[in-house]
Amino acid sequence: MLEPMMYVGGAYKHSQLIELVEDLGGYILQKNIMQSEVVLLMLVPINDIPMVETKSKELLGKLTRAPLTGSEIATVAPTLAYHHLPHLDCDVAEFLRKQGAKTNMVGLARGVGKRICQLTAFERDLINEHDVAVFILGNYEHCIIEKSKKLYEGIEIPIVVTGAPELKTEDVPNATAYVGSFGRILHHLRHAEELRTLDKLAQVIGKVLDDVRVEIAKDPPSVAPPRIKKEIEENIAEIIDNLHPLPITLQMNGVRVKLPYEEYHEQIENIKFVEGVTMKEVARVLPSKMRNFILIKALPKSETGFSI
Repeated sequence: MLEPMMYVGGAYKHSQLIELVEDLGGYILQKNIMQSEVVLLMLVPINDIPMVETKSKELLGKLTRAPLTGSEIATVAPTLAYHHLPHLDCDVAEFLRKQGAKTNMVGLARGVGKRICQLTAFERDLINEHDVAVFILGNYEHCIIEKSKKLYEGIEIPIVVTGAPELKTEDVPNATAYVGSFGRILHHLRHAEELRTLDKLAQVIGKVLDDVRVEIAKDPPSVAPPRIKKEIEENIAEIIDNLHPLPITLQMNGVRVKLPYEEYHEQIENIKFVEGVTMKEVARVLPSKMRNFILIKALPKSETGFSI
């Protein structure tokens, strides 16, 4: 089992840590160098974490668990109109990115009003392509509860709801988790109490993702998502020059490839692993609702009968 970890330290000799993680069978998901500091997001075999910790201390860096790493999260606002405060949505999305997640903001077309709010079929399918949906709602308890009864219809992924009142999760229909102290804040989140609330939100989402990992481990994928990412990088030359942020975005059970589906899906389906199987034998290659990108979902071991 691979554990999501984050390393923060000096750029000097950080390549030694990268080589160690890869030698142990782990994956480097993302590397950001800012002047003399480097941030590494990686997946490390759980039994080998002590070795990686020892190397991190040797390099005078800090190694922490980052449960949001390797996930794609949809932050959903009822609308992108000013009274639904995109400021707050942007702050939440940016904070979750700093914790290792890839976030996409979704503004609903018909999310206004507790009596008439609804999802379109396109919005529902787009949200379902993510690992977790974070719905950022307002100040009124009655509005949050009434919207929760019908706004999440058809959503199959875990739902985390935020709002101003302090409610129990069981009081919010259809929600996997609820986090209070948000609501309609008229400024960017920068005060100490607001930052603590963001920390709490990240912890709650991390717990939700850990629960998803436990469920996936019961019937593991035939191929690990980081392995899919690595094979595409080695076999599809155009991905190197792709200007999209994170041209291959990792998810809990697959990846999103930011290339046109019609032009590249056959090449990806026919990628051959060293074990002798092709991509289409271990994963579904599907058109995404996002800009006609490619969505790859790994098949569970129970369906293929093997894992690589």
